[in-house]
Amino acid sequence: MYSNKKIFKVTYPIFLTLIAQNIVNVTDTAFLGRVSEVALGASAIGGVFYIAIYFVGFGFSQGAQILIARRNGEKNFGEIGPIFNNALIFNFLIATAIFILSAIFIPDLIRFLVHSDHIYQASIEFLNWRIYGFFFSFLNVVFRAFFVGITRTKVLTVSAVITALTNIVLDYLLIFGKFGFPEWGIAGAAIASAIAEFTTLIYFIIVTLKQDDKHIFHLFVFRKIDFHTIGKILSLSVFIMFQYFISISTWFMFFIFIERLGERPLAVTNIGRSLYILLMIPGSALSTTVNTLVSNMIGEGHKEQVIPFMMKILKIVLVILLPLMFFTFAFPELFARIYTNNSDLVSATIPTLRVVSVAMVFCGVGSILFSVISGTGNTKSAFIIEFLTLFFYIVYVYYTAVILQTSVEIVWMSEFVYWTVIGLMAYWYLMKGNWQKKEI
Repeated sequence: MYSNKKIFKVTYPIFLTLIAQNIVNVTDTAFLGRVSEVALGASAIGGVFYIAIYFVGFGFSQGAQILIARRNGEKNFGEIGPIFNNALIFNFLIATAIFILSAIFIPDLIRFLVHSDHIYQASIEFLNWRIYGFFFSFLNVVFRAFFVGITRTKVLTVSAVITALTNIVLDYLLIFGKFGFPEWGIAGAAIASAIAEFTTLIYFIIVTLKQDDKHIFHLFVFRKIDFHTIGKILSLSVFIMFQYFISISTWFMFFIFIERLGERPLAVTNIGRSLYILLMIPGSALSTTVNTLVSNMIGEGHKEQVIPFMMKILKIVLVILLPLMFFTFAFPELFARIYTNNSDLVSATIPTLRVVSVAMVFCGVGSILFSVISGTGNTKSAFIIEFLTLFFYIVYVYYTAVILQTSVEIVWMSEFVYWTVIGLMAYWYLMKGNWQKKEI
């Protein structure tokens, strides 16, 4: 079984990467919170819509990551390059298709879903620019899959710092119109994010080309599209792609239902979302580690170590998250003021932030259990578990937000429903043991 040192070696660069990435998230939300509540709310609608589409590309890269990690564990390095090369081509083609479809259909879709004219106009202003980021982010996740799969995650730390710094500087210049730049408001936030993703892509290309052992992996050898390799990646990733898309699309509907409660509840929810994603970082970093190390472990022929390894990671995540939960629950106003200087909005946000602080513990445990299934290559089973869980989740959200029209914090308790159900189902599946028969 992997030692704590090995776990930490793989996890901490991913952790730092997620920290840097979420500085972008926090910065966007904090800057727009000082523009207006409409901009803050609309960025939630636009941002989650973008993430839902982004996770289609990310899901495909996860299939590539599982295969890369498995070949890395088998010491079969020559097969890693074809996986990487064809994943790049396929994700670029997906990005192109999605960009065209988004440009055509987004205005009508958002108009159908959003009630407030102000939120609609601001959301479209944001998305008109944000969709250009698909071309860069869909390629970035393939590079991420490669470096995680071969467990060289330090590269991700530098890439995340580049993303964060570029985005922060451009946010300040373009949202507020500083140093002679135009004051573009919410559109400036979208442009800044797209440019930051492009800058990160340039870094990934340069650092990959400079690797001493890149010839061992046969990277960037584009003779022709290998449909067999793409098909093999898709056999693993298609369920992950649907799983992520349905999951984030359901979260998008969460924001749409909240929008029907009013512009302030939507602004409160965006602040809650930003802090929640930030608090999820330790669990997310460890779940990514679990995914790649479980795949490497099985590739090395040690299936019997998977469950003890999972229990070890669960203990680690609880040790990290419980103190963080107590602190954020006790001082929610401290975090709310990061995002806005509006006292009324701060007061309205506090109950939601307390719910979020407890929910992230459930998230940490549930995401670890669920990531073990993906790491074993049983992505179809993972998709079925996710789909069933989302049924309970969306029913709860719709009932509390649309039927009862209750308070925002009650709607946010849907996170307890989601992570409890998915965690219990994943644990049951792993204890059942059928996953050990899977070969990829």
